[in-house]
Amino acid sequence: MLLSLNLACIFASKFNNIRMLLETYQTELIITGFVLLTLLIIRFITNFTISKVARKNGINEARIRLIRRYVTVTLFIIALVIESFVFGANFKDLAVLFSSVFAIIGIAMFAIWSILSNVTSGIIMFFSFPYKVGDKICIHDKDFPLEAIIEDIRAFQLHLRLENGDLVTYPNNLILQKAVTLVEKDAIEEFIEDDGEAV
Repeated sequence: MLLSLNLACIFASKFNNIRMLLETYQTELIITGFVLLTLLIIRFITNFTISKVARKNGINEARIRLIRRYVTVTLFIIALVIESFVFGANFKDLAVLFSSVFAIIGIAMFAIWSILSNVTSGIIMFFSFPYKVGDKICIHDKDFPLEAIIEDIRAFQLHLRLENGDLVTYPNNLILQKAVTLVEKDAIEEFIEDDGEAV
């Protein structure tokens, strides 16, 4: 009997604390709900637009998922910043926090500049790269000219299949810096047929 009375007192105390917390932050919680709903709608519209543009341009599903992930992470960071202001963080406090974080990130990004450059190039290529998976292209590189079929376009590099069957990975940032010629559209089908006939 005493144990059940103690448990009832503990639950009543916890319930009272939760009720007081909800009353204290009622306005902030309402604003939070509105912000989250708005960002979810923006995410849905953005993902729908990305899918529509990608399907129109014949972009494969893996690249669509990758760009959607970038959008989700960006919206999550925006939500964190907005929520910190909603719950009373001062701009000065956030400025100190972000300047410290960006200083550390800046040093780290300088160390991994090529990775950041390749990811950024991958995003640019998603929206404006004139070639798609299956096209045969010629990359006019002074040191290493290359003629191959685009097998896959990833976040960091392109997978190119040479005529002898070798796989070459080519960094996204370099493909945007070099002159590229379209040799043949949808050449991967012929490449597969040629391999099938040889067997």
